[in-house]
Amino acid sequence: MGKRNIIHKLFHNLKKPEGFWGRVILREMNKRHTLLSEWGMSHIVWNKEWNVLDIGCGGGANLTQLMRRCPQGKAYGIDISPESVLFAQKKNKKYLSTRCFIEQGTVDTLPYTDEMFDVVTAFETVYFWNDLPKAFTEVTRVLKRNGHFLICCELNNPSVKTWTNLIDGMIIRSCDELKSRLLQSGFVSIASYKHEKGPLCIVARRRAE
Repeated sequence: MGKRNIIHKLFHNLKKPEGFWGRVILREMNKRHTLLSEWGMSHIVWNKEWNVLDIGCGGGANLTQLMRRCPQGKAYGIDISPESVLFAQKKNKKYLSTRCFIEQGTVDTLPYTDEMFDVVTAFETVYFWNDLPKAFTEVTRVLKRNGHFLICCELNNPSVKTWTNLIDGMIIRSCDELKSRLLQSGFVSIASYKHEKGPLCIVARRRAE
């Protein structure tokens, strides 16, 4: 396999990990996103009994962190990639079916009941949510009233085309666009945080009424 094909497969697998190269990407994601995830999670005061959903759970490292923060709650993960689901299940096999539940699915049609979660997280994944209003409506539906929605993006400058030129279907959205969309979807108490190295974190709440 030529260098160009290897690079193409690697970048394709950032969107939807598959096969050998998908597992390579998932392993690296679990390693490289730890600091980003910890920084993002630091903007919420956690309750040990909360039930949490991680959309686009990837390799499952964030689910492990969420269970540590909510030791008496449950962590759910969903991902469009079957490879990611298997990888995340292996990562958290000790807690599967008791405290951790992982399945394949999409943000547009979340397979969960209304007002099921205290927190919904989305790390490095809103780039691939093509229909933001529909996705945010689903997040609102599964969140409990006054629940938290945490978005964390390493990339948030739409004018930089480096990654979008390499990955089909990837959309980089600005902080202002995400906050505007959240407001339109009925979220309140929308706060944004910008890391000195570039990453963006947004925390919003579902209305209490």
